[in-house]
Amino acid sequence: MFARSRPSFQATAQAAKASLRAARVVASDETGVRIEGTNAQHWVFHCKDAVVHQPDYSRAARVVHETMGGHVPEVWISDRYSAQQSHGHRHQTCLAHLARDTAFALEHGEDDLPLRFQLWFGRVFDFARAISTFAASTVASKKRKFDKQLAGLLCAPTSCDLAQKLQAKIGRARDQLLTFCDYPGEVDVTNNTSERKLRPWVIQRKVTNGYRAMWAAQAEADVRTTVDTARLKGANPFQVIASVLA
Repeated sequence: MFARSRPSFQATAQAAKASLRAARVVASDETGVRIEGTNAQHWVFHCKDAVVHQPDYSRAARVVHETMGGHVPEVWISDRYSAQQSHGHRHQTCLAHLARDTAFALEHGEDDLPLRFQLWFGRVFDFARAISTFAASTVASKKRKFDKQLAGLLCAPTSCDLAQKLQAKIGRARDQLLTFCDYPGEVDVTNNTSERKLRPWVIQRKVTNGYRAMWAAQAEADVRTTVDTARLKGANPFQVIASVLA
């Protein structure tokens, strides 16, 4: 079935990729998958108008470069994985990942610094949820306040190894933590949307253990690209598939 329908879904997937390559804000993530008996990766890239799924044997930045075709968006959203860095003019690091690291340090550490970081993240998350309701001057003021608080936390003395590692990790991402404040309602503070778009692949991996051929993985990726992109516009998945195959 995939072999017969592949050309039709390839066309719609290419249209989605064209939209991605014109986007102002792009988010990405990846997860492991077995293809042809070897470890591979399933990547997802998305913007407000398109979702692109891309299987590849590599987890390197090359996949991003090939998918984006030279386009550099204004903002890139991802976790701290190195291959997903430096693809946009600015970057928003997923704060949910750092919040989880903070929770681990709080549970296993011997210092109250992780708790102070956790409270800071909580205030930022609360603000991010309501950011579109604030005036531009209020957003700018809040950003300065958060940055000042963060500076104090990053230079706070601590003898706990976990707290020191947490400080260093957050410090390396400091310039990427509050980017969302400059794009209210346009840039998410986390990369959870990317993770949700990968979830069906994770479930499939557990059920089927992967693909016997790369062409099959790419064919299904094109189908999911088509369906997920149409969902952004409120379309019914079954009707979308029927329309493409008609």
